[in-house]
Amino acid sequence: MKFKTMIAAIALVIAGSLVLVGCGQNKELNSLERVKKAEKLTVVGSGGYPPFNYIDENGNVIGFDVDTGAEIAKRLGVKLDYVTSDWDGLVEGLRSARYDGILGSMAITDERLQVVDFTAPYYYSGAQLVVRSDSGITDPSQMAGMEIGVATGTNFVGDAEALGATAVLYQDDNATMMDLINGRIDGVITDRLVALGAMAEISGGEDLTLCGEILRLEEMGIAINKNDPELLAEINKILKEMHEDGTLRAISEKWHNGADITVK
Repeated sequence: MKFKTMIAAIALVIAGSLVLVGCGQNKELNSLERVKKAEKLTVVGSGGYPPFNYIDENGNVIGFDVDTGAEIAKRLGVKLDYVTSDWDGLVEGLRSARYDGILGSMAITDERLQVVDFTAPYYYSGAQLVVRSDSGITDPSQMAGMEIGVATGTNFVGDAEALGATAVLYQDDNATMMDLINGRIDGVITDRLVALGAMAEISGGEDLTLCGEILRLEEMGIAINKNDPELLAEINKILKEMHEDGTLRAISEKWHNGADITVK
């Protein structure tokens, strides 16, 4: 009996040691360690927002946001994994930890700051009304009672409603612009730079014009999960370096015909 008791006691000690070792091995990584261990930074955008993030003829996601993300990943010592998803589901996807960040030209707002954190701004732009050149509309105040196309889940919905117009929701700005060109809606509100790019590149874009000045200045940041303060701090550090050494300016000039959108 004494021998059996001794064996049982030894077994308990060994089991306890294994539990302690196991606990040490499974110590939870912080967010920065998690990204470095995975050897990739996974960020998301809509994929329908040229020239910031969009899919080229070869099926690759390219644009200002993508190049910015690639440089951040490089300075983290990892690879960039840029994925696309529907805009109206990006925040919930980030909160569910499907991505490390939203790097898709998302404006920093008080409402969004309640559920996610943001880096410092990496560029600045504004909400712009676009109409057909032959519409006779020369001022945003004329849009009351009309239909304005906006991408679903964006702040542009409020801009359209503030003008007294009905916001017509679309998945992305490729669709809004095409319907405006085809006369199905009376106007589009989107980012001014996106509008200029669409007018220059989309077939029929020459029939569109900017209407008035920008409706509202926006600061764009990278959204980070509130549970990831270490990753947020490191990306903020990298963005500061990219601002100071001219890297962000160079990326902007590449995608915006020489314009620097990284300063107000």
